Amino acid sequence: MASEEVKTGELAVEKIVNLAEEAKLARDEIKPTSHALLSICKSLVAGGVAGGVSRTAVAPLERLKILLQVQNPHNIKYNGTVQGLKYIWKTEGFRGLFKGNGTNCARIVPNSAVKFFSYEQASKGILWLYREQTGNEDAQLTPLLRLGAGACAGIIAMSATYPMDMVRGRITVQTENSPYQYRGMFHALSTVLRNEGPRALYKGWLPSVIGVVPYVGLNFAVYESLKDWLIKSKPLGLVEDSELSIVTRLACGAAAGTVGQTVAYPLDVIRRRMQMVGWKGAASIVTGEGKSQAPLEYTGMIDAFRKTVRYEGVRALYKGLVPNSVKVVPSIAIAFVTYEQVKDILGVEIRISD
Repeated sequence: MASEEVKTGELAVEKIVNLAEEAKLARDEIKPTSHALLSICKSLVAGGVAGGVSRTAVAPLERLKILLQVQNPHNIKYNGTVQGLKYIWKTEGFRGLFKGNGTNCARIVPNSAVKFFSYEQASKGILWLYREQTGNEDAQLTPLLRLGAGACAGIIAMSATYPMDMVRGRITVQTENSPYQYRGMFHALSTVLRNEGPRALYKGWLPSVIGVVPYVGLNFAVYESLKDWLIKSKPLGLVEDSELSIVTRLACGAAAGTVGQTVAYPLDVIRRRMQMVGWKGAASIVTGEGKSQAPLEYTGMIDAFRKTVRYEGVRALYKGLVPNSVKVVPSIAIAFVTYEQVKDILGVEIRISD
């Protein structure tokens, strides 16, 4: 990304402050330059804004996806994308479509900020090591190396904010008839910690880590590789002066999101179900009602996979895939485009202030 921004003398200086230079500074115990700090702050702010904007835009579909993933198979209330959205509107009103969005934004802003920043830093580190091993100073990241950088970024960001994601899942599936209501993110965190212990905040963490590799890794790898291919080959006149239009970037982000979410989706279903285990006074959508009421019990990831397939079939691993597909494509696309646009805006502001 940095190479695309090298258009002025000042940004040329910023490009010089790459990983090799930072490694040298670290060995010499010299503090990073102001340009390096500005670059870090710019990446964090841009990543946070990108995550918040993209998730808010598709909040109703995000909530419906989670409801479909965890609802009791013997007490179906949500049956498809259109019917599900209509049912939420009918039973909970407009606010119901956005339930849990505040918690999601509170989680996704730091998550996206750390993810995008970690990806840039991991990319620089991997590229530096790759150039050192090959002896080629002009070598560029291959798709496989980008996959590794994306996976590292995803694991770091997900682990840092996982407790927020865990309680967000529970808040999202609450309805007005839930036996016990979490009043917000902090109340949910303290309640889970008090009633279930600190380990409960990381229920479903293992399938999340495993799912990070194909999901986040492929998102970044496909997006960056498509961008590079379009800039080099310039097909159908989509590229002018080595720059991609916003529409073209949007298409690249959409393709990246589609590939990543399709491969990793079963792990996302298992993660959500594991997050509901041990919830005292769980929402009726999880436990069912009347004769079908029963607690959700899994001893681990493998047990969750086994029971889901045994009692509901393989198709259960893809519950909510349709609204997720509709959601992920614009969400990922908007996130990538917003990220780069905010970075450009911040870059202009920095140059003016200097």
